[in-house]
Amino acid sequence: MLRYYALSAYFRQRFGCRVGKVPLDAGATCPNRDGTLSTGGCAFCNERGSGTGRHGAGAGLRAQWDAWRAAGGARGPRRHLGYLQSFTNTYGPAARVRAVLEEAAALPGLAGLCVGTRPDCLDDEKARILAGLPVGELWLDLGLQSARDATLERVNRGHTVADFVRAVELCHRHGLKVCAHLMAGLPGEEPPALLGGVALLNGLPVAGVKLHNLLVCRGAPLAAAWRRGELRPLERAQYADLVARALAALRPDVVVHRLAADPAPGELLAPAWAARKAETLAAVASALEAADLWQGKALDPGAPVPLWFDPGASPPPSLAPRAAAPDATPRA
Repeated sequence: MLRYYALSAYFRQRFGCRVGKVPLDAGATCPNRDGTLSTGGCAFCNERGSGTGRHGAGAGLRAQWDAWRAAGGARGPRRHLGYLQSFTNTYGPAARVRAVLEEAAALPGLAGLCVGTRPDCLDDEKARILAGLPVGELWLDLGLQSARDATLERVNRGHTVADFVRAVELCHRHGLKVCAHLMAGLPGEEPPALLGGVALLNGLPVAGVKLHNLLVCRGAPLAAAWRRGELRPLERAQYADLVARALAALRPDVVVHRLAADPAPGELLAPAWAARKAETLAAVASALEAADLWQGKALDPGAPVPLWFDPGASPPPSLAPRAAAPDATPRA
């Protein structure tokens, strides 16, 4: 039994079957990498920008797509979404962004797209390009990480909380679903700061969320501070309890895309427990059950226990503060 609105339940409601994501590397870069803002990247970011590095190895989108789907075999997901994951996929000239997105949208058998980007790399023209893509399911993965400007500056994000709010409102006007990213354990923040991020999302037209524990990755700027003993990642039990509290404070209509970070093979320096994701998810489930919490309970303690753990159940009623703009083109 799941006590939160998991992405797997959403996909089964949406498609009636198991759905997987195929990570795609389109050769994007980032203003935090190419010198526009800085060259070192975000303090926690690995050298591949959380991607596969396949583009640099000479594999185009079609080759990456075919290889990942074939690797799943007959027992893999029946439907697949392409996930433009590496770096910032709406950064750069609009013509290049359009060409990459249209190439991805044309992949055979594509059920939809997820597009990773930053809040300061979106404008009206790019939002219109995204909204016009001929795909049935579209998510924009938008990094926030923290609802505190001081933290964003400390980890060299290069944007503000206000930039994120503006980007979410822009996407909402164009009918785009936003999946916001929040991170726990960032330098200089007490763990409960994650709850402030959840409170911010509750007041915005955000449709999904990814929760991450801070990873110390090889090659990331944070690695040096960790080696000097200046950074101590959260313990698993501490993180699990924090996620349980965050879910209880989260609007129940928000789809939970992820509950823990997923390090690539060979990149993790700390915490060691992050390499065992199944154990982390089990710890979160145990924390929710032990405290008798479920997504949204803290917002309405008297409400009945929701039924997202039943894939055949209807999704919970939206508690979003505003409806889609009249001139938007909503995504199913």
